[in-house]
Amino acid sequence: MNILRYTAAYKSEWNLFVKSSKNGHFFFDRDYMDYHSDRFKDHSLLIYSPSGKLLALLPANEHEKYIYTHQGLTFGGFIVDDKIKTAEMLDVFHAVRVFLKTAGFERLIYKCIPYIYYIKPSEEDRYALFINGATLIRRDVTSTVDLATPPKYSKGRKWSINKAKKEGVLVYESNNYAAFWELLEGVLHENHSAKPVHSVDEIALLASRFPENIRLFLARKEETILSGALMYENQYIVHTQYMANSAEGREIGALDLVIDHLLTGYYKGKRYFDFGISCEQNGRYLNVGLISQKEGFGARPIVHDFYELKL
Repeated sequence: MNILRYTAAYKSEWNLFVKSSKNGHFFFDRDYMDYHSDRFKDHSLLIYSPSGKLLALLPANEHEKYIYTHQGLTFGGFIVDDKIKTAEMLDVFHAVRVFLKTAGFERLIYKCIPYIYYIKPSEEDRYALFINGATLIRRDVTSTVDLATPPKYSKGRKWSINKAKKEGVLVYESNNYAAFWELLEGVLHENHSAKPVHSVDEIALLASRFPENIRLFLARKEETILSGALMYENQYIVHTQYMANSAEGREIGALDLVIDHLLTGYYKGKRYFDFGISCEQNGRYLNVGLISQKEGFGARPIVHDFYELKL
């Protein structure tokens, strides 16, 4: 195996491989990954066969003696194409392990890609983790609707959606990121003393680079924006990257109407609708109220697994 560390010289080759892979996502594209290159020291790898064929990519960053896949992304892991075989992945994994150990790193923290994000079955890496003795160190739970069947809402969600309709709430697609960010920042500060991971300028930049993948939907009553959802779209799946609901929006069910519009209308042709995680403290604490709202739309649990491998 020949392993090379990523540089900008490989950008075109990297992006083409991501697009043709069986488990890629648009946020593995370097035009997405590199927007926060100042925050993370990139240590991404390209893995080639002895004959020079590109077999796999590993989006990664380094921190001290650790390699992460990747701290700036929701999930990571090896990106591969449909032709890779399980035995070949074991060879890739071994070669990367030796490469990282030789470079002086002590541990690999590996964030698996949840299966709902695969274009085709792609769990060669999970088997390689097992063979190499990796330890499961964290498990987050996300909530996902399988759109192959119509979602079944709870009575509470149905009531909330009908109330929003009676109140004349309008749901529409928008590019007014500044207005949504003002709402989002206020809600996060008031309820969690937190801030969004992205700044409004960063998300506007990313949306301009990926207009087919990043979309914003807002709900308003008359001229007042009550709630919104920023969506990340991949080939078969859509993910709620950010959601926000004002006090008035909560009172009249505005965000529930947004979600209903997306589930039963705009994204009806997708396979999965992923609400995102509902846990804290590295998966040890479940936010029961948050996950109950998602499950009220018919969402059911999928896990995000994190492994640690001593090199």
